[in-house]
Amino acid sequence: MNFIQPLLGGLMIGIAALLMLAGTGRIMGISGITWSAVSLAADRAWRWCFLVGIVLGAGLFHWLSGQATPEPNPAAWVWIVTAGLLVGFGTRLGSGCTSGHGVCGLGRLSKRSLVATLTFMSSGIVTVFILRHLIGGYQ
Repeated sequence: MNFIQPLLGGLMIGIAALLMLAGTGRIMGISGITWSAVSLAADRAWRWCFLVGIVLGAGLFHWLSGQATPEPNPAAWVWIVTAGLLVGFGTRLGSGCTSGHGVCGLGRLSKRSLVATLTFMSSGIVTVFILRHLIGGYQ
């Protein structure tokens, strides 16, 4: 029964993306929403509400379900900030993030999103292989 929560989570993300596209005509890509929220976009209010809702929704889930919140990352802050900047650079370079391309773009049958998603996935697979099997020791 360990597949129920991920399945429900995936369905909820898909339904939310569909409702956002149908209701506003906008794609539910987190990097685009975040970038426009911190930039001088005219319609920043709903973007901030969306981002705050993601954080509060996760907290509400853990509070209501009684499940423990994830432990903080033990990595040094310099690595966390560096990783965040690299992810931000990659999402700008790739014209979107995994949620924008993988969930919304593929749902719209976008060829660009298919290429982006295949690139994300293959990069992740290669990285895990290198870390676990060639360098070793990283679990």
